[in-house]
Amino acid sequence: MYNYPLNDNIYNEKPEAEATRAGFGRGLKAAGEADERVVGLCADLVESVKMDAFAKAFPERYIEVGIAEQNLATVASGLARAGKIPFAASYAAFHPGRSWEQIKATIALNDMPVKIVGGHSGTTVGPDGATHQMFEDIALMRVLPNMIVVCPGDAIEAEKATKVLARTDKPAYLRLTRAATPTFSTLDSPFEIGQAYVLRQGSDATIVSTGIMTAYALRAANELQSSSVSVEVVHVPTVKPLDNETILASVRKTGRVVTVEDAQIAGGLGGAVAELLGEQLPSPLLRIGMNDRFGESGEAGELLQAFGLDEDRHVPVLLIALGKANEEGFESVRLDASDVTTFA
Repeated sequence: MYNYPLNDNIYNEKPEAEATRAGFGRGLKAAGEADERVVGLCADLVESVKMDAFAKAFPERYIEVGIAEQNLATVASGLARAGKIPFAASYAAFHPGRSWEQIKATIALNDMPVKIVGGHSGTTVGPDGATHQMFEDIALMRVLPNMIVVCPGDAIEAEKATKVLARTDKPAYLRLTRAATPTFSTLDSPFEIGQAYVLRQGSDATIVSTGIMTAYALRAANELQSSSVSVEVVHVPTVKPLDNETILASVRKTGRVVTVEDAQIAGGLGGAVAELLGEQLPSPLLRIGMNDRFGESGEAGELLQAFGLDEDRHVPVLLIALGKANEEGFESVRLDASDVTTFA
């Protein structure tokens, strides 16, 4: 789907920025106002995951379970069985990280419409370090039958996704981040479960991105234009169900694809796209993300750069992969050409 309104300043040196968790907070409060069946549960992190506005507005519909993530999942499942619409939130490292078995057995297996909210996912947890940086959550949740997996690209989309999930009678995982990241969407931009969006048209390669990486993919594509590289950007806010049609249509046009995610490429978006292409449209594929490693402590921006997830990394990676590196002066930018799977 093309004709997606973009934020006017996404390509500015300092674009507007807000954490996706802030959008979730607004969306949950609005969902609670719209439907009295919406309830909130948290594992002692109500302010960190931005559930505090909902808790203050609806104290009788908020449950603090304490640091007990397994209980968080099972209590939420029971509330769903009783007809409520539970949003159960904690840090993604612990929920779904610690509570995965309960999510599988009591929520997914029984098809209970619990919304599992994993906050502080990926790189932008920053100084909390490797124990709190959850890169495996997309893979963990994508393999569960009945489970929807949503990774909002910015705060505006996170707000929309929260409202939509409150009206969705299925289990779902909502992946949120801690730090402020660029806002690329607008209030008029669409969001629909299972729909991917072509944000920028191109002909040389397709970037398929999810979550906060989409903003950086857009900015990299804009910079690559000055090097006569035309990149199409497909935003995938719903990793499951995956919008096969939109992705395949783009790859048929460009002939090559790069996936970008702030998560493990094994089992994450990169894995999902590799499975799709392997079965339906074998194509040159390069996956950018966490490649079989854990995180480390540091500021969010520093970590994005260290892990090769920032827009400055995307540009040379694509130039090398497309065989244009030398003519553009990118002989080595934190990356040896031998480390990149070329499209040649």
